[in-house]
Amino acid sequence: MDMTNKEYGQYVNSKSKPSPLWKNLLWAFVTGGLICTGGQGLLNLFQACGMSETAAGTAVSVTLIFLAALFTGLGLFDKLAKHAGAGTLVPITGFANAMVAPALEFKSEGLVMGVGAKMFVIAGPVLVFGISASVLYGVILQLFFRG
Repeated sequence: MDMTNKEYGQYVNSKSKPSPLWKNLLWAFVTGGLICTGGQGLLNLFQACGMSETAAGTAVSVTLIFLAALFTGLGLFDKLAKHAGAGTLVPITGFANAMVAPALEFKSEGLVMGVGAKMFVIAGPVLVFGISASVLYGVILQLFFRG
């Protein structure tokens, strides 16, 4: 069957069911909000246990990263993401998932060439551009806003 790209696009659109946009938006909003509410609850709990605000914030970050990595390893994160969509991509949990998922996928290739090398397949570009942007921002800040 010979088709142009335009004809193929029309064919695919005719066969695919429309995405429930408002339902997806609502689920993403609710899920992201619940993750953030849980983070705030953890912050309050850690502070109630006597931690300073800075130490409690660090403990919340570590806890959320650990839970996201654990849920990814148990296969629960993907099930949640299937229904919640972008709501699970609250930066810290989404980043933890982006690190653990490729590592698990390629663990059969060994610790170095599988887990170690493939762990940064998704997160690598985020790290490179994030670090590059922060260095550029720091240089601009030092050159133009010393004080």
